[in-house]
Amino acid sequence: MNAADQLPIRQRLAHWVEHLSHVLPAQAPIRDFVHHNTLHGFQHLPFPEALAAAQRLTGATTYWPEARFRECHAAGRIDDDDLLAALVEAGVAELEQPVMRALSRRDVLLASLLAAPETPGAARLDWLTREQGLADDPVFAQCRALTAGLASTADTHSADWEPAALTAWDSLCQRVGVDWTLRSLLEYLSGEDVLEQVRSILQRQLAAHLDLGVAAWRNPRQAQGFFAAWRACAGLDMFWELEELPNVRDEIVHLGDDPLDVLIEELARLIPEEHLWYGYLERLSLELPGWSGMFLWRDRHPGRGDGTPVAMLDYLAVRVLLERMLCEDLMCRLTGVPMSFEELRAYYAASPAEFFVRDALRRRALPEQLQNEAAHRVRAGNAGREESWRALAEAIAACPDEVAATANAWRLAALCRQLAMTPADLATLSCEEAAAVQDCAASLDGLQRGQIWLLAYERHYREQLFTALATNHPRQKAVPTPSAQVVLCMDDREEGTRRHLEEIAPAVATYGAAGFFGVVMYWQGADDGAPAALCPVVVQPTHLVREQPLAGRESAFAGYTARRDSRLRWRERLYQATRRRPLGGPLLTALAGLPALLTLSAASLAPGWFGKTAGRWRQLHDGRPATGLRLTAAEAGPATPEQPQHGFSDDEQVDRVEAFLQMIGLTGNFAPLVLMLGHGSSSLNNPHRSAYDCGACSGRHGGPNARVFATMANRPPVRQALLERGIAIPDSTWFVAAEHNTCDDGIEWYDLESVPERFQAALDVLLGQVSEACRAHAAERCRRLASAPPRLSPWQASRHVVGRANDISQARPELGHANNAAALIGRREISRGLFLDRRTFLISYDPTADCDGYIVEGILLATAPVGAGIALEYYFSSVDNERFGCGSKITHNITGLFGVMEGADSDLRTGLPWQMVEIHEPMRLLVVVEQTPERLTAILQRQPQLQELINNAWIVLAAKDPLSGAIHHYCPRRGWLPWSGKAVLPQVARSVDWFAGASEALAPALLLGAAR
Repeated sequence: MNAADQLPIRQRLAHWVEHLSHVLPAQAPIRDFVHHNTLHGFQHLPFPEALAAAQRLTGATTYWPEARFRECHAAGRIDDDDLLAALVEAGVAELEQPVMRALSRRDVLLASLLAAPETPGAARLDWLTREQGLADDPVFAQCRALTAGLASTADTHSADWEPAALTAWDSLCQRVGVDWTLRSLLEYLSGEDVLEQVRSILQRQLAAHLDLGVAAWRNPRQAQGFFAAWRACAGLDMFWELEELPNVRDEIVHLGDDPLDVLIEELARLIPEEHLWYGYLERLSLELPGWSGMFLWRDRHPGRGDGTPVAMLDYLAVRVLLERMLCEDLMCRLTGVPMSFEELRAYYAASPAEFFVRDALRRRALPEQLQNEAAHRVRAGNAGREESWRALAEAIAACPDEVAATANAWRLAALCRQLAMTPADLATLSCEEAAAVQDCAASLDGLQRGQIWLLAYERHYREQLFTALATNHPRQKAVPTPSAQVVLCMDDREEGTRRHLEEIAPAVATYGAAGFFGVVMYWQGADDGAPAALCPVVVQPTHLVREQPLAGRESAFAGYTARRDSRLRWRERLYQATRRRPLGGPLLTALAGLPALLTLSAASLAPGWFGKTAGRWRQLHDGRPATGLRLTAAEAGPATPEQPQHGFSDDEQVDRVEAFLQMIGLTGNFAPLVLMLGHGSSSLNNPHRSAYDCGACSGRHGGPNARVFATMANRPPVRQALLERGIAIPDSTWFVAAEHNTCDDGIEWYDLESVPERFQAALDVLLGQVSEACRAHAAERCRRLASAPPRLSPWQASRHVVGRANDISQARPELGHANNAAALIGRREISRGLFLDRRTFLISYDPTADCDGYIVEGILLATAPVGAGIALEYYFSSVDNERFGCGSKITHNITGLFGVMEGADSDLRTGLPWQMVEIHEPMRLLVVVEQTPERLTAILQRQPQLQELINNAWIVLAAKDPLSGAIHHYCPRRGWLPWSGKAVLPQVARSVDWFAGASEALAPALLLGAAR
């Protein structure tokens, strides 16, 4: 017994609630969406163990379906060498051990991976046998005979069914409180799921209580907490949902006022063994993970709500109460008498025949006559119970399971075909040899098979990337005199932008870093009602930067804000004044019908034109004046997230500019123009819009960070202080800022009117180059969009993506981080000139200026969790979108401004929608660092956070020696392993020559045109 078990029950409940944060989704309200590891609570375990634990706990699939992996094998994306290497990497033992004749364990396991283990269902097997002559297939016939010789007769002895049924029933009961709830057991017995009714009762109350701005009505008891609010409704307007339950109104009325007391009392009535209570609460919470997770998140982040008290114990008290009442009702209908769980356990122990029949209906494919008879008997209930149940149980027990026997033969036949065994070979095979082959193939369970396939897929991509880096190593050469330097976000989507820009303008040097550009701040733009944090979600800003009118333009700015506020107030007043009026609402609808129809028609038929026209009209009508920044504070003072400092002092600005420039390796040889290019995404009718924005800016746009950094770097006091610290930014250099829209590939430029005249010519050239690169990038993006016409020119592609961004019916405005696979931390020269298919995060780092490794240590600490969070959320939302993702956008309903539901009746959906991950090929992030293995080992030894990610294999680490170019791959079990691959890399002139006409993921290629 541990110390927690010895605490009073109230303290233990609080401890259990805290522990639920490790297993429930930790997704913030959807407006603050930030990518994170879906299985964050399992991150202390090695990756394969964590996936096994998550699958046991949730029942979710944790690896890609084997059929998808076999498709990759058929397409050459995985080969036999990858699978054989994966068997070794996974630690499969005794691979050389002989199984039969000349076949080793390695041969059989490889064949078992390539042979589909899935068997057709009973109906298809029957159809194949009758219509396709399956029984006449010589290989299958031989395998059927072999498996028939191995079949045990014990399963067909009707006298043995009763003790087996008792054992099975006891085993199922023992699962309650461990990996089942009582609802799960009753669903197994009856096929009726009380969770459907629980969710229907709970979801409207939960949505109203957690609401962040949609609900027009508030429960009068809401300020007292969820339990009090639910209790007030349950006895009145919500009573119809529970009216079939006996005495339910009296039960609710006489509940205690303390939800904790109610929770303890109801748990004791539901499951008497106190040591099972935590497991029961965990399972209960995971039955509605979306609602449970959001309620717990709001409980743990009270400052991120609207002031409504949210306590997880309130939620659990209501949830357990409903579980107990509805399960008792179902047990009464199932058995004919009211009873508790313990009484139900004794009931079926005394009547194993009924359980045996119900169990057979769930687990066995019975012959049609027995299937119908058993189903009819279950529907008939308890009339003539004992005799009829027993007779039916004996008939089922005496019936051999032909479907199972056929399926077993099917699997053996598939395995033998993969081993290239002919009917003649099979004719000489003994039953014992066939059993040895089957046992060897079955020695890998589903989780092990998934792990091996994943390792093989990752290895194939890893070999391709390592080959690309090794081939490119002799070509590494920095741009000697750059015409411009462009600093972008490390985002994998910007890999394509950088590549096209460098092809169009070889004299431009590009850099990559986290998209907040080292500026941690609250930002309040001219159109923002409140400040928003623009920084990684784990950081709390203590500085506030506001947009303000330029000197001399205060009156124009005041007029702009007055017109905007007046329009918004007029629209809100009109809406509120008519929404509940019997005549006002219909009248407004009728008057607005024709304009709304015209607007909808234009937006649907010509979304790109309509979006641009509406934008120009707003700009013309509002007349938004040029603005500046309230950036500089007189001096640094005490600041907190609750009371942030307005602006940054000179010293604080110098610190941030210096740290960022040193981190990316830009400390000299400055170009005339340095462009800070943030990014964001804009689309219509898209609840998950923030999931496409900059993750380093808390799921918001990074343009303001770029603008603030550029303004800092242009200030003479900052440059003078930087000169004293060894970074000389000459007067011939100017920083400009812009934001890249990753959805429509447009660019919004900031403060161009403040650029000195001497830089205008170079700026005009850079504007043209960046615009051309974005159009070329749009053409590359369109190849993966199924609805885009093939082989679009850059101009056509640009129009197409603009239309997608402004189309209210578009579920795929862009594909986000789909197919992200790797992160490269090093100089741009190691990857410049390579086509990497928008699959790599590119983080700039100069190892030659980092003698002690502290710069790369900071980069790893900042970027590894971010990249891992993105890769892992895409991974889990891909392998099981039903449980880890949120399904299709098409059926989503926004709920209370904090989440989405499917339609009007579902769990709150978390994770990524299917449209974001449908082309994603899930794999762990491969992080390649341009540094020596020895230095990375030293960093790993002193950083527990990195140890958890890397030693537990949530990400894969590799090192590329800055001088020799030698590559080492880190294996948690065996340390650094040298890479010596010699694959050939495809060579093309330019990116378009490689991707044109292709719609699938492409291997890296060498771009000969980039060698200029």
